[in-house]
Amino acid sequence: MFTGIVEAVAPVVAIQISPGKGALTLDLGQLADGCRVGDSVCVSGACLTIATLSGSVASFDASGETLSRTTLGGLRPGAKVNVERALRVGSRLGGHFVQGHVDAVGAIRAKKVLTGQWTVEVSAPREVMATLVMKGSVTVDGVSLTVCGLDDDGFAVALIPHTVANTTLRDMRVGDRVNVETDILGKYVARLLGRAALGQGVTEEFLSRHGFTTP
Repeated sequence: MFTGIVEAVAPVVAIQISPGKGALTLDLGQLADGCRVGDSVCVSGACLTIATLSGSVASFDASGETLSRTTLGGLRPGAKVNVERALRVGSRLGGHFVQGHVDAVGAIRAKKVLTGQWTVEVSAPREVMATLVMKGSVTVDGVSLTVCGLDDDGFAVALIPHTVANTTLRDMRVGDRVNVETDILGKYVARLLGRAALGQGVTEEFLSRHGFTTP
């Protein structure tokens, strides 16, 4: 579990892609301190497991599922990725609960730079849009952001100067692909409402049967 508060931007040292799998090597820099083989790390929104660690250089295996659902397979040596280590029990939750399970790959469709704030619009599939709400949380390339605009085909987020300066979103251009993960709470609500429409899940009959009454 992560928070979407990026700890560092790390360079890609190497990447190897073969049928059904891949391997990604990053230089974690100071973040490598305290990391061990087997630890989970969020890499531009995707949860990966450290397979090997030598000094500050860590390698990660990526399954075919991960490569097909994220932008990781398109990375090249020298590219930069957002990195966050797993949330520790008792740590401050500065962003929101992020699983590192990418829902879809979106694309930057607009970027507006204003004094003190950038507004970025991201196109996303309809199934992703169904779980987003205004002022709700969304993760873009591992960064926890607040939704400030919605339409049928995408959403907008506002970036404060700190986010611009400390993540890869600063260098994103229109047309670039990004990993999108919506808030887990929205997914559960959408699932329950869908089941309710079929007479399943949380319905009035279900609540009545379990001792809840409506006024």
